[in-house]
Amino acid sequence: MLPVLRSALLLCAALGATIVAPAQADQSGPLTTVAAVSLPEVPVHDLLDPDGDVRLSGQSTENSDADDADQPEAAPVQHAGDLTTLVTEMRGPDAGSRELECLATGIYFESKSEPLAGQLAVGQVIANRAKSGGRLPPSYCGVLFQRGQFSFVRGHSLPSVPRSSRQWQTAVAMAKIVDQDLKDSAVGNALFFHARYVSPGWRLKRVASIGNHIFYR
Repeated sequence: MLPVLRSALLLCAALGATIVAPAQADQSGPLTTVAAVSLPEVPVHDLLDPDGDVRLSGQSTENSDADDADQPEAAPVQHAGDLTTLVTEMRGPDAGSRELECLATGIYFESKSEPLAGQLAVGQVIANRAKSGGRLPPSYCGVLFQRGQFSFVRGHSLPSVPRSSRQWQTAVAMAKIVDQDLKDSAVGNALFFHARYVSPGWRLKRVASIGNHIFYR
């Protein structure tokens, strides 16, 4: 019976012994229990924002729109305002480029006293001529300086204009509207026009009559 009792006592002692963490099983140092080993805490609730999108722990959702800056911007919407509103918004003394300066000068000298629709029509004819190819120059300035086309042109320089005047600034706005194709004109693809008080006898298709001008294709 003694050997059996001894075996039972040894078994109880083994079961009651302190479990040793593998990393601390060193004969030369003190024993450390598993309960004393600290494990890193993982804040699981910080891994998802309220919308369910994964984000880094501690990152605020207030800056969640920052990634949107890398997205391509939507294409600008074409201006839907009426012609008067467009002219008011775009009126100014500086055309911004030599080509727009030529277009504005043509509109100013040919139609500054015309209604806005008439000024748009004159600008559209100049633009149509520049885009038509063939025998017509491929630029606004080229159209103006083509020999015998515009009576206000003298030599190879543009005539001076009163840049502070409302009429010039309106012509600048109209040039920008025509150049950016913001408004359609009733003259469509017309390439020629003349004042009502003359009768050149052109054998061309009459397209429209606006203000003091008649337009042809």
